Amino acid sequence: MVGVSTHLPTADAQDPESTARTARLREALQTAAFTADGLLDLLGAPAYAALARSETVPALRATRGDSPLETLVRLFLLQRPVELRRAQAALPVEDCLADGWLVQDGDELRASVDVRPYGGPEGQDWWIVSDLGCAVGGAGGIRGAGEAERAQLVLGVGGASTTLAGITVRRPVAKALDLGTGSGIQALHAAQHATRVTATDLNPRALRIAALTLALSGAPAADLRDGSLFEPVGAGGPPAKQGAETHDLIVSNPPFVISPGARLTYRDGGMGGDDLCRTLVQQSATYLNDGGYCQLLANWQHVEGEEWRDRLRSWVPRGCDAWIVQREVQDITQYAELWLRDAGDHRAGDETYAARYDSWLDEFEARKTKAVGFGWITLRKSGSDTPSITVEEWPHPVEQPLGESVVRHFDRQDYLRATDDAALLAGHFRLADEVVQEQVGLPGAEDPEHVVLRQNRGMRRATKVDTVGAGFAGVCDGSLPAGRILDAIAQLVGEDPVLLRDRTPASIRTLIEQGFLEPVAAGD
Repeated sequence: MVGVSTHLPTADAQDPESTARTARLREALQTAAFTADGLLDLLGAPAYAALARSETVPALRATRGDSPLETLVRLFLLQRPVELRRAQAALPVEDCLADGWLVQDGDELRASVDVRPYGGPEGQDWWIVSDLGCAVGGAGGIRGAGEAERAQLVLGVGGASTTLAGITVRRPVAKALDLGTGSGIQALHAAQHATRVTATDLNPRALRIAALTLALSGAPAADLRDGSLFEPVGAGGPPAKQGAETHDLIVSNPPFVISPGARLTYRDGGMGGDDLCRTLVQQSATYLNDGGYCQLLANWQHVEGEEWRDRLRSWVPRGCDAWIVQREVQDITQYAELWLRDAGDHRAGDETYAARYDSWLDEFEARKTKAVGFGWITLRKSGSDTPSITVEEWPHPVEQPLGESVVRHFDRQDYLRATDDAALLAGHFRLADEVVQEQVGLPGAEDPEHVVLRQNRGMRRATKVDTVGAGFAGVCDGSLPAGRILDAIAQLVGEDPVLLRDRTPASIRTLIEQGFLEPVAAGD
């Protein structure tokens, strides 16, 4: 059956023979250049990009030869059977048959799972395992599978997966939790900087596939546990119990889709509205060590008569700082159509499609939902009685990875929380790297209409500043305290230095909060 293999491959980290067979398979993939770079070289940029959109025709045209790499692409990415002799030239076939990576059908072999090359952050060659046809996108590309089989599909790498991997804080930690691991990509990343990784999923197939991803990529095995939300790391009973396991890092790309049912395990959480994401956020503090981070992707409702920012602020648990970024908003019709197509419902017939579309709109109407937001939620367990909660909308391009930007965001919040205006004016600051100034106005005008500071790194923010703000930022090199800089500017513009000192700290705080200015120790 296309998309769902009855028997998944095996890769037993406790079995030396299985480990050796997996190592030989990994070596064969590397030897054939079945890597992210190797695919790009073979297919060319257009076909490579098309493959990422689940469009296979360009890749089929590019793999008409007999090279080992072409054979592997046709087997594992295009789900085409290949002749036994071709497979033997590219792979340790006996090992692959023994462990179930390949299935023999007469003189041909076919893959039992999708294996997709994935480049690690430090140039590692990794491979993400998923169900056939599920490497990119949802169940919409799967044909021939029944409803029950489709419900248990395990997807590979998509835009959400790579987004979460990019924003995650990559500092060495003792314990990391990948909640809802799916194909195991977040656990694979976490294994590079966590002593111990626990990965959970409600779908037992996902746990088996995550184990394959880790083994094939040469990563340490994770502690794999079956269960919903935080149940696998709890001690039974309600969330606020004694004995819950705590972690330094929690990551989750959960089944966040706001849907009228729980048809597809990989995307539908089975709770009403955005309750699953809210529950994850509210319970996370119980499972975090002090100073630990919880980072997840989420959808949330925009409800009539309610400010969406207030809705999200209400989710943040006591003792946690939060940074919540809304990246996209869709009206309810766009949202329903996106996920109907993801499920393949556009091919189910006009009446069935219309009925399912109606059920989505009924759900939204009942909840007074007018739109759905998508974005990132990062919590840090600070224990502060005056937590910093930033909820913002930023739909513009950013520069991934953003893990270090996340750390610096919370460091700046700590600084601002602990620094009154007097200490601020006594402080020293440096203009962040790659900040440029733009002057906007009519051609030939003596003065610009306004000045914009723009970041070329990280969040790539832009902010308007007045003449004083632009002058202040331009002089900040860490050598002079802020107050002395303002005194000099006051003399230049003919303004009372006392008044300037009174009205400027709020602007300085904004520039610090948004990352345009960085506090430095005097003399650094």
